[in-house]
Formats: sequence, structure tokens, C-alpha cells
Amino acid sequence: MSISRCYVAKAEDEGTRLDALLGSLGLYPSRSAAANAIEDGKVLVAGEAASKKQTVKAGQAIVYEIAEAGVDTPLTGEQIPLDIRYEDDDVIVLSKQAGLVCHPSDDHRDGTLVNALIYHCGADHLCNVQGEKDRLGIVHRLDMDTTGLMMAAKTNVAGEVLMAAIQDHVVDRRYLALVHGVIAHDTGMIDAPIARHPKDRTRMAIRDTESAREAITTFTVLRRFEAGPRDNGYTLVDCKLFTGRTHQIRVHMEYAKHPLVGDPFYTANRPRHESANLGLSRQFLHSFKLTFDHPITGETLHFEDDLPDDLANVLEQLEERAL
Repeated sequence: MSISRCYVAKAEDEGTRLDALLGSLGLYPSRSAAANAIEDGKVLVAGEAASKKQTVKAGQAIVYEIAEAGVDTPLTGEQIPLDIRYEDDDVIVLSKQAGLVCHPSDDHRDGTLVNALIYHCGADHLCNVQGEKDRLGIVHRLDMDTTGLMMAAKTNVAGEVLMAAIQDHVVDRRYLALVHGVIAHDTGMIDAPIARHPKDRTRMAIRDTESAREAITTFTVLRRFEAGPRDNGYTLVDCKLFTGRTHQIRVHMEYAKHPLVGDPFYTANRPRHESANLGLSRQFLHSFKLTFDHPITGETLHFEDDLPDDLANVLEQLEERAL
């Protein structure tokens, strides 16, 4: 459970970055923990969703959400299956299954990837660069029902290098997505800032606000499928992330009027008939390629991952409708 508290900025706080202020005051364990809370929509400034880079003005009311006080129970390892594709003393590359949450939250206190990594490696052999005990090993995330390749780090040095590489856009992350509608152009780029939805904090949205963060996705059309009596056709695309915002591909493709098949949240412009989701109860989104330089040796590592059965079966259903 969590509770909300309020801090009113003082004269000496004027001009300080929000994440730095929250960390220095001890309202969060560290600056990075404060930045994570801001990105997760847990901080409001003057009643509006905040940006970690925004500066504070004297007199502003800062409402921040923290875990409710209680016994600080350490995370325990859980024997959850991990599909590990590469592992050494610094890095793990795995293929995440659908339904696995990356780290604990109010809604998922256990049964997460972090619990699985603790069981596999031990808590002392996972990085803690984000400053929070519930994010051990985590350097980037996939949504609960998004499958495929992702990295984890065992040491703080490896974690810091990998997170910097992601921030500098030198990690090549590619996703397969099946979207509603037939996309006419073979390639495209979506450059639209993303922020927390103004009314629903579980969702993200394209917004022109101070809290919005740059978000860039490019896509290449791989296959097109003609429209049926209850749908408007489909397109299989290869999406490349240049930034890593929460729900980025899902939000961007909905914004482009081509929402992901099966997505339960981002549904604007989706055909109304339920059969248009082709039997999927989760978004058709799979991290299928991952390329990065090893954080210690510098060796370029490249991985590819086949579609899981539920997504592969959907493409088989559509095969006779390929254009």
C-alpha cells in the first residue's frame, strides 16, 4: 500500500531540479528513486503530473506518493522459470514470458522478474543502480504482457554502463507488433512526446505538457493482411525504439491510428467487433532483436527470439489474407 504526502517548496528550493530536490530531502531513498517515482506518475507539482527535469518554484505544493510505513520485508527469491539466452559475471539476457511483471509494485508484491533473478543469482549478485531494493538487476523494462528479449545486470558497474547506453540510444531494441489497419507506407517515424495520462495514471498519452518526455519510434512494414468482414485488415511491423518510455510503442501506434491487436488499454480506432483481436487477450508485441556492446568487454552481442506460440498462431490464421 502507498500513501501521499505534501511538501511545500521553500525559497532555498527555487530553481532546483525536482528529482534532485526529492532525493536530497530524503523524501525518496535516492535521486534515481525519485526520478522513477516521477516517471511512474507518483509526483504532482501544483496539481499536475511532474517531469523529473523541471525546476521547482518557491511555494509550489509537491504531492508525492511513498510506500506506507511498516515492516521493511526484504524481497525473497522465487523459483520462477527463466528462459536465459546468455549469462556471465556481469550480464544476463533472457526472453521474458507473458504475464511476468518486471519488478514489485503495489499491485504485484511478489512473483516478479526481480524475485526470479534473486532466486537465480542471489540479491548480492545483482546491480542496484536505481537505488531501490525492489529493482535489483533491472536496467530496462518490458510491460507485463509484452514478451521477448531483455537485459539484466549483475554488478553496479555493468548496470550503470547499460543504462547509459540505453539513454544514449546505442542499444538496438527491435519489436514485432501486429497492428489494426493496413499501413500504406513501407516505413515511418513517430516523434511525439509521452506523459502520464491526465485522468488515468495507469495509462500514458501523447501530451504537450512540461512533464512530457521525448519519444521516438520508427517502424518498417514486414507484411500486410487484407481486411475482413469484421476488421479493417492488419499490418505486421518491425518497431525500433530510440527512447524507452512507458508503453511507448503501444501509445505511438494508437496515435498513428493503428493500435496493437489485443491491446486492452490503447484501443482508439480499433474495430469494435471483438473478433478483430483474433483471439488475443494481450497485446501483440514481442521484443525479437537485441544488440548491445558488453558493458565490460565491449564485445558486440546480438540476440534474436522467435515469436511465442500464441502470437505465431495469430500470424498463421492470417496467412491466407497476406497481400
